[in-house]
Amino acid sequence: MWKFPGGLSEPGEDIGDTAVREVFEETGIKSEFKSLLSIRQQHTNPGAFGKSDMYIICRLKPRSFTINFCQHECLRCEWMELIDLARTENTTPITSRVARLLLYGYREGFDKIDLSMEELPAVYTGLFYKLYHKELPENYKVMTGID
Repeated sequence: MWKFPGGLSEPGEDIGDTAVREVFEETGIKSEFKSLLSIRQQHTNPGAFGKSDMYIICRLKPRSFTINFCQHECLRCEWMELIDLARTENTTPITSRVARLLLYGYREGFDKIDLSMEELPAVYTGLFYKLYHKELPENYKVMTGID
C-alpha cells in the first residue's frame, strides 16, 4: 500500500524537524517544513507501546527530487500525482484523505488547509513554545480596525 513517509520523534525534537528527518531517512529527499496539515489520535494502537498515539501530518516543500530510498523501511518509493494518490485503492484511508486535502490546498490555496507555526514566548523567562494554528488576518494579529 502507498503511504507518506513517517516515523517517531526523537526526545526533544520538534514536529517539523521530525518530518524533515524522516522524509530524508526514508526517501533521500531533502525538504523544508511548511505547515501542519492534520492530526490523527488513536487509542489502543498495538504499535504505540501501550500509549495513546498521535500521528501528525506535515506539509513539506522538497529541496531535492532524486529518490534514494531506504530499502529497510520501504519496498518502493516514487513521486506520484496527488490526483492519482487520491484515486488509488491501494493506500490507507489516512493517505487517501491527506492526498485529497493536499489537492484541495494546491488548487484553492494552502491558506485554506495549513496550520502554521508561530514561536511565542513562554511564561518562563527566556523560553519559547511553538503554537500551530490557522493564519490570522493581519488586522487580528495587531488588533487594528476591530471593534
